[in-house]
Amino acid sequence: MWLLGAGPGDPDLITQRGAMLLAEADVVLHDALSHPELLDLCPQAEIVDVGKRYGKRATPQPEITEKLVSYARAGKKVVRLKGGDPFLFARGSEEALALSQAGVRFEIVPGVTSAVAATAFAGIPLTHRDASSSVTFITGSDREGKEWSPEAWKKLATATGTICVYMGMRRIAAITQAVIEGGRDPSTPAAVVRWGARPKQRTVVGTLESIAEKARVAGLESPAIIVIGDVVDLREELRWYDARPLFGKRVLVARPSHQAVETARALRRRSAEPIICPAIEILPAPDPALLREHVKQASSYDWVLFTSVNGVDCFFEAAEELGLDSRLFGSAKLGVIGPKTGEALRRRHLNADLCAASFIAEGLVEDFLKMAHKPKRVLLPRARSARELIPEELGKFGIQVDVVAAYETRAVKGEKAEMLRDVLAHQCDVVMFTSSSMVDSVVEALGGDAQELLAERVVLSTGPVTSSTARSYGLTVDVEAETYTIEGALDALEDYFSERDFPA
Repeated sequence: MWLLGAGPGDPDLITQRGAMLLAEADVVLHDALSHPELLDLCPQAEIVDVGKRYGKRATPQPEITEKLVSYARAGKKVVRLKGGDPFLFARGSEEALALSQAGVRFEIVPGVTSAVAATAFAGIPLTHRDASSSVTFITGSDREGKEWSPEAWKKLATATGTICVYMGMRRIAAITQAVIEGGRDPSTPAAVVRWGARPKQRTVVGTLESIAEKARVAGLESPAIIVIGDVVDLREELRWYDARPLFGKRVLVARPSHQAVETARALRRRSAEPIICPAIEILPAPDPALLREHVKQASSYDWVLFTSVNGVDCFFEAAEELGLDSRLFGSAKLGVIGPKTGEALRRRHLNADLCAASFIAEGLVEDFLKMAHKPKRVLLPRARSARELIPEELGKFGIQVDVVAAYETRAVKGEKAEMLRDVLAHQCDVVMFTSSSMVDSVVEALGGDAQELLAERVVLSTGPVTSSTARSYGLTVDVEAETYTIEGALDALEDYFSERDFPA
């Protein structure tokens, strides 16, 4: 049994041990403030939502502890996933005591607490040699049945340098007034940080006297941290997270969910908010027997070319069904388009002999035709519907290219298409197209609304081929990557928004 701190918001801030335990768990009981993407780390586990939010129906604490004990006694590997740190204003100690009294062995796995993360992401240090040598964490939410009293706040007012208030937004006006009455200067800098360490983070700065009203006008509610102290003044120079060009930009990632993880992480690293809503489904090979036959004959080719991660994955799934491993290639050389496809091979302990310099089919053809000794036979496992450039261009030089469908793609339909339409209409600022097939699928899923919906969003393309496909549907491509990778596309997107925010 593990009481695990989920961290403050950004799922990448969970500890390595935390991620490992989630991957091994049989049951995960999570609260309301743990990031939903953390649950992607435990697809094998039974997921139980026991979250509690003020003013909403919630699972009673005794019921939560009863569930923990019951699952543990059933021999399950149980993870209790709690926002922030389990032992700081998270009732983890109560749950640990209940487990101890029930004779259940447990382990505490610390997490980054929300006040530490929220202030860091807002550019507000909790201490500073010249501004504050002490910090106090305090909750603004008292125990049920106990009347709130301003006396403790008055005593705290001048006893510490920085005051960090958890769960205090309902009483922010009363709290700040009590601190002033306790002797703290009304002009003391103060801030409220809502949804800290997430792309939807919002920070309002004022004084002890004005911060309650400023937060009210800005519409800031829980979850939020209140910070009181001179350190707040350092935010103007130290803010970094919300100063980035992509901060808060909501970017639609229309790839299948299992393939969107790395893209989502790359977006979060740049302070953007990934909105994962697949427009495309990856289906098995239309003729599995034909694919398996080509896999068995791979060693008879001079080269095997992979144009996507999906092609690599589906090819090796067929190989595993046949009981084959990487030795199946014999003396055949391997070529790929793009570094991600190369990484897919390396995960199988293979290195590509050739990676197209420009990360597109044209680049692979160009590199091939530069070879002094051109191959005679090439195997091309790819999507069922794909550009014919490689077989046609290589065929002009007498190179036999055998194409086999390793998988096929299909646009989402029904409820999934409606969800995509809703996301585009209300929840995103940028649409990222990573391939021509994605453009095809998005347009097909949206039907007659495609041009209208996409015209209101910034359209980002990872390369000229994808852009060409988008334009063939009458779409405007606002940003195109110079380097045809996800990181290259995000570099271009940052430049785009930087120029809009800071015109020459």
